[in-house]
Amino acid sequence: MSADHRFEEQAQALGFPLSAPIKIGGDYTPALRDGDLIYVSGQIPRVGDDIAVVGAAGSDVSLDRARFGAQISTLRALALARQLCGSLESIVGVPRVSVFIRSAPDFTQHSEVADAASQLLGTVLGPHATHTRTSVGVAQLPKGATVELDFIFRVDSRSGR
Repeated sequence: MSADHRFEEQAQALGFPLSAPIKIGGDYTPALRDGDLIYVSGQIPRVGDDIAVVGAAGSDVSLDRARFGAQISTLRALALARQLCGSLESIVGVPRVSVFIRSAPDFTQHSEVADAASQLLGTVLGPHATHTRTSVGVAQLPKGATVELDFIFRVDSRSGR
């Protein structure tokens, strides 16, 4: 089964409509290819016009909901990468993932939230999903989102667009 097919299965399982445009919230590009690297700007768990998970993890938002937000943000990033390179089969590595979690003062499960993104990458990209990662708690994120993730993907230099 291809990475694209696994991506579509995961999107369907999480209720992420692949036909929905990836909206951004400012004057920037959401993803940029530079040689064999794709840089994906911070992705919040936005589905269409709605932010799927809003509030502080550990007070307003449960660990499971925060993990769901990380998964939606990861799906958005994969969708943007696929737009740039034509197929997720082109991805040969994930050098970096940064995970920002809007957290209650006593919340300490940042790694568990980030693990949801890492696990989704592994499901979709298989052995090409190995990555470095940082997860940090913050006081606030755009639109009140619980999580924001940014990514660097490495693609086969012979791929696509």
